[in-house]
Amino acid sequence: MGFFKLKRTVARCRYATITQKTVLENEKIEYSVRKHRKAKRLKIAVSCDGNCTVTLPWRMSMWDAEKFIQQNSQWVLDKLEKMKKIGHKRLFSRHNRGEYLRAKEYARNFVARRLEKFNELYNFEYKSIAIRNQKTRWGSCSSKGNLNFNYKVILLPERHADYIIVHELCHLKEFNHSKRFWSLIAETIPEYREIKKQLKIL
Repeated sequence: MGFFKLKRTVARCRYATITQKTVLENEKIEYSVRKHRKAKRLKIAVSCDGNCTVTLPWRMSMWDAEKFIQQNSQWVLDKLEKMKKIGHKRLFSRHNRGEYLRAKEYARNFVARRLEKFNELYNFEYKSIAIRNQKTRWGSCSSKGNLNFNYKVILLPERHADYIIVHELCHLKEFNHSKRFWSLIAETIPEYREIKKQLKIL
């Protein structure tokens, strides 16, 4: 599908995704380009399953995405290598208490900063932030407004960590998984469906 045909097809959508291939430092990779109406700048994210995504402001072209990923080729290759080392099933199989204690405060500060950023939009009231070493959960929200997060969120790509943080933040407004709840998440994480699928393999 040509780029101009793609533009016509998705003109009424908030975002569109297309898969591209390129060569970085003699290594062939596949990446996705997400054209998003609300994006203000180019961004690259490498997910836990090794997928690379370039977020592109609507006004910019596919050539801008290709140029951007080439300019950041070493960063992309380093991230891809890191994700290979982490592996699909290692995050939740790790229960090293020493690692948890060393990372706990860093994780708390990271979560607090991201919560503050996203809550500039949502303006929800929460009470406390707890960092835990859980076996099967990324986070939770109590009926009293306390937010709990697995310290391993700091091992995820930033966009995946953001999804988990926003997910629990939005439970303060919608203590369920209704359409209203997912609509709240989509205000800041429009690609949440893709991230949900990727997190399920961990």
